[in-house]
Order: sequence, then structure tokens, then C-alpha cells
Amino acid sequence: MVDPDSFSPRHFGDRLTTAISKKGTPLVVGIDPRVGQLPEKIKNGMDANDCESVANAFAEFGIAVIDVVKDLVPAVKPQAAFFEQLGPLGMAALAQVVDHAAAEGLIVVMDAKRGDIGSTAQAYAQAYLGTKSQTAWGCDCLTVNPYMGFDTLEPFFNTAQSNGAGLFVLCKTSNPGSDALQEQLTEGGKKIHQHVAEEIQRLCAQTQGDSGYGIVGAVVGATYPQQLVELRKQMPNSILLVPGFGAQGGTASDVAGAFDENGLGALVNSSRGIIFAYEQHRYQAQAKDDWRLAVKQATKDTIEILATGTNAGKLTKDNR
Repeated sequence: MVDPDSFSPRHFGDRLTTAISKKGTPLVVGIDPRVGQLPEKIKNGMDANDCESVANAFAEFGIAVIDVVKDLVPAVKPQAAFFEQLGPLGMAALAQVVDHAAAEGLIVVMDAKRGDIGSTAQAYAQAYLGTKSQTAWGCDCLTVNPYMGFDTLEPFFNTAQSNGAGLFVLCKTSNPGSDALQEQLTEGGKKIHQHVAEEIQRLCAQTQGDSGYGIVGAVVGATYPQQLVELRKQMPNSILLVPGFGAQGGTASDVAGAFDENGLGALVNSSRGIIFAYEQHRYQAQAKDDWRLAVKQATKDTIEILATGTNAGKLTKDNR
């Protein structure tokens, strides 16, 4: 049996594994606010043509979602792009969301997909990776794009290692067009995403914690279940961040291959299927009273789907 209380409180792989174990689920809720889908209660009084008004609404929405799911899930994943489109005011709203999630004890995965060379990569890393005493944003983790070359990972990796943070590196992404690059064969007969997986595993082996996992995770889409099984084997020390579950079509059986025998090793993301649950017919009864009740019920239902359809069911169930 896994004893998360014995894991290092500073090592990212250990911290995330501990959070997953204690909440009893690998579910991470993506915070992806969209103007047209905000609850009516939040849209009332909002001027969709005014960046400040929309930014305030995004902050209110994100904070409310966090308050609903904070006792149910180990982590949230704000998508920077939805806030960034509003300019400085949107980024200020994102900061409020990140600060609130951290204050509530959640792991914050900043989904910004940064990737650059040299000093620029170092600046991105220093902006995001670490606590507020170490960095401006105070995030536990950052998504990173490695497809400019593996040297671009070094500043992110070094900063994460120094600051007790982590990375999720794009490996086999969930979009249909990913095959055009990531599935291409190299001269050695390996696919490009397999080379990326090798590098991720190398970095994880260097930083393996008490949990067995390193500080570098891999993004592998639920829409490619066979590759998910193969990459789980290729990266035994990497936690897999799995997008594409729920609204994008991925099912529990599709993501089952991401887990180890103890139900760990994976973080499964659901965004629209949870945060906009009040739009779904099956949650209309809850939404009629309060949109947040629909979000809460959708979160519980998703946790149960993962528990019954994957090895995540082996985790503790005290929170359900």
C-alpha cells in the first residue's frame, strides 16, 4: 500500500502524489472561462465589450469554481490563454484565481505551454515555478512545449528542481493534428513523441522521489488510448497529465492506461464538462437552485466515473 505521509513535502512528484492519495481521486479541474458560457448570475451586470468587466467576471467565476471543488480534487489547472486575451486586466484576474487556489491548499498547474531558448526560457521559468516568496505567479507546476528542442527544457527543469516545483511537458497531445509532427518516424525508427518521452523519463529518473515519480510529468491525450498505454510503460517515473477526457470525447476506458497498479501516476483533466455543468440537461435540477450545485455534482460524478472505470478506484474514498 502507498503511504503518502512518508513522501517529501517539497518534492513536486511526491506532493502531487500525496494530494491525489489524500483526496482519493486523480481529477484536476481546468479553469477555462468563456464569456458566452458564464452563469447568468455572473453575466448579469457584465459588459462583454469591456475588458475590466469581463476580467472581474472571470475572477469571480474562477474563485467560485475553486470554492466548489477544493474539498473534492487535488488540483486545478487555470488556462492562461482565456485570461491573457483580456490583456493586463485579465492577467490580474488570473493572479487572483491562482492566489485563491493556493490559499485553499490546491496544487496549481498553470497551463500556459511556454517554451523558448536560453534566457527567455529562464525568465518564463522564474515567473511561474515556485511559491510566491520565490516567483511572481506562485504556481506549483507549468505546462511546457519541448518541440523547439530539449535544450529549451533545461531552464524550466533547473528552476523547478531548485524551487520545489514541477513541469508537465507536451508529449502526445490530444488534438487531431498532432500526428503530423508527433507521429513522424525518425531515422532510428522511433516516433518523435517517443524521443520526447525518452527525455522526460531521463529527467524523471534523475529526480525520482519517495513516491517513485519525478518532477517532470508528460501531457498525453485521452484521445490516443493506445499511445497512453505505451507511454505509461516508457515513462514509469513520470506522472501523466491527461487532457481530452469528458467534453473532448475521452472516456474512463480511454484513460485507464495512464495509471499504475496503485491508481497513481496520472492526473486526468476535465474542464468544460465540470465548470459549465449547469448547461447540461442532466444537471438542470441542481442548476435551477444554484449553478455551483451543478458544478459540484458534475465533479462528484466525474470522480466516480474515474473510480469505477480505472485503477483510481484503489485510492482512498473518504472524500466521496
